[in-house]
Order: sequence, then C-alpha cells, then structure tokens
Amino acid sequence: MNKSFTQFAIMCSLLSLSTSAMAEQLWPDLPQPIKNGISAQADNIVYVGLGAAGKSFYAMDTASSKPQWKKLADFTGPVPDQATAAAVDGKIYIFSGSGKLKTTDKSPIIFDSVYVYDIKNNNWHKQNTRTPVGLLGAAAYPLNQTEIAIFGGYNKPQFDHYLRAVSTIDKHAEPHKWQQTVTDFMARAPESYQWNQDIQVYHTDTNSWSTKGKSPYLANCGAALVGEGDNITLISGEIKPGLRTPIVKTVTIKGSQVDWQQLASLPDAANGQLQEGVAGAYAGKNHGVLIVAGGANFLGARAKAEQGDWFAHDGLSKHWSQDIYTYHNEKWALATTKLPQGLAYGAAFSTPTGVLMVGGENATGNPQTKVYMLRYQQSDIRVID
Repeated sequence: MNKSFTQFAIMCSLLSLSTSAMAEQLWPDLPQPIKNGISAQADNIVYVGLGAAGKSFYAMDTASSKPQWKKLADFTGPVPDQATAAAVDGKIYIFSGSGKLKTTDKSPIIFDSVYVYDIKNNNWHKQNTRTPVGLLGAAAYPLNQTEIAIFGGYNKPQFDHYLRAVSTIDKHAEPHKWQQTVTDFMARAPESYQWNQDIQVYHTDTNSWSTKGKSPYLANCGAALVGEGDNITLISGEIKPGLRTPIVKTVTIKGSQVDWQQLASLPDAANGQLQEGVAGAYAGKNHGVLIVAGGANFLGARAKAEQGDWFAHDGLSKHWSQDIYTYHNEKWALATTKLPQGLAYGAAFSTPTGVLMVGGENATGNPQTKVYMLRYQQSDIRVID
C-alpha cells in the first residue's frame, strides 16, 4: 500500500475520532453545583436552579449546536429545597419545598407558596394562593395549557411540628430526649404520615385548585416522573422517611377520566439482593425506552419493614446508586453500564439525543455540577460524560 495513502488514512481516522469525541462533549457542566433544586422543560429549553444553588436559576437550549447554561433572574422568595415545578404557556410554576422563611428561624418549614417565573420577561412573582397541602418532595406535570397535576407531598402540619421539635432540642445536652423524638416520628407505619394521596391540580388561568381523585397506592415522595401526552409514569420513591418502594405505576388523565395501572416493579439487583427502590432517581425516555438511573436508598430497610420494624433505616447507611434500568417491551432490565458515580436528587430531561442528567448529590452528600447524557444503544445504555 502506498505510504502516503496510509498516512492519509490514519490522519482521517484520527480526525474522525477527534470529531466524534468533540460531538459527545457538547453538554456543559453547570456553572454551580445543584441538588434538591427544581427543574422544568419548555420545548427545547431546560431550566434548573434553587435548592443548593440558592436563588440562582439557569436555562440551556438543548437544540443549540453549542449549548451553554445561561444565568437568569435570581429567585425572589425564601430558597426552597425539594420544591416541584412545571412549565406551562410561557411560565414556570414552582410549588412548595422546604426552608426557612427567615435566616434567623430556628427550624425550616414546608412552604405552601407558589412562585412564577415569566420566561419572556425574565422575572419572578409570587402568586396570591397557597398550596392546599404540603408538596415537599412532590412531582408536577403539565396536563395542558391551564392545568398542572401534582403527585405526592409531605404532610405540612406533621413535618413542621417534627422539624421544630428536633431543631429546638439540644442534641448534646439532651441526647436521650432528642433521640426519642426522632424515634417516635420515624417508628410509624407509612399510612400514619398522611402524605398527599390526591392528584392535586393547579389551574393557571384561574389561580385555583381542585383534585382528580386519589392514588390507589401508598402516597410517596421523591418519585421520578416521566410524562408523555396524557400518560404519566411515576417510578419508585419513598413511602415514609427512609423507606423506598420498587413499585412503578402509570396514570392516564383525560379530562375527568383517570386510569391507574401498575407496571412491573423495578427488578432485584444482579446478585439477587432485594430491590429497595430509590428516591430522587433520574428518568426519561430515549428511542421509546424508559431509562431510570441513580437515586438513593438504605440497603436492608425494606427487609426490616417487612418484619414490622418501621424505623427501617435506623442504623443503616445511605446508599447512592450507580445502577441504570431500562423498561422496554413491558420488561425491566438492569443495564451492564453503570453511572460513573452514585447520584441522586438532580434533574433529568428527555431530549431527542438522549436523557440529560443534570447535577445532583454524590455519595458524600455534596451537590454536583456534572452533566451526563444517557443513550439507549443496542439494548444497553451509553453514558456520555
């Protein structure tokens, strides 16, 4: 073979590899770390912020040839953790979350506020309404141009009382009293927490609330939500503090008609270990395949709960999962690929090129700036860093 031709072929090959590598490094990391924040998607634009990012709020155009995070107007209210949000008709609505009304407050509360970000005018305002229930850890989905459905949420009176109690007891001066307060709250069955089991509906045109019936399943928080038209899938989440569920369910909402169905549960681990379920997982769709990645749990908690020990996570270490699951042809599969690190409590978006994973918390509890792309390829997942 001609030597110059061989050199030319090698150069072309290297150029092709270089171009491919560059094409897969399009997704920039966040300007600052975010966990327990809010996320929303309006067409090609994705939005993230609040939580560990404080009042900061960012947007990125996923359809751009060179996507970049753009800083938007700062949030104007008390910063919420684990609020929920949805984009409707040029606005992003932010519901509930928890935090301190004033920095000098001794304990956080669950907020019952609703804030609105106006995309066109890049500004915030507070709605003159209150959420009918606590929506900490809930999941929101826009049903149409005037209705946002919200699933799950902590009980505000119960949780506010508990947070006030543990925050006002000196743990070092009165360790037994502090521990007893924690145990009394945690050692209860899921139903006693009275989490939100109704489908709460916020009407953006009338600034009013209604419901569309109750979930036939235990109310849960921290579930991953993936919506497509009238169909909404709710994946895993917790059914009480420290205890997750592997249950996956769908709900189809058409006007006043609501139809719930249970899908196959998340499968047990490859080593046969009981599936705990996860809270704060990342989820989306690529090529019609549902992808679920990461999330956090307490390994061994479900087995303890099944023995009647409702303080199921007591003495257990929190675990941040690296596992990725796919749901295709009505079956779950554990991908051979894993996340580079265990992650939870970030944002996930379905895009034409894959599921975008944004930020979150790692196994040391630290908020992250990292952005990954998950692609379904040849019955497995490719993680693009």
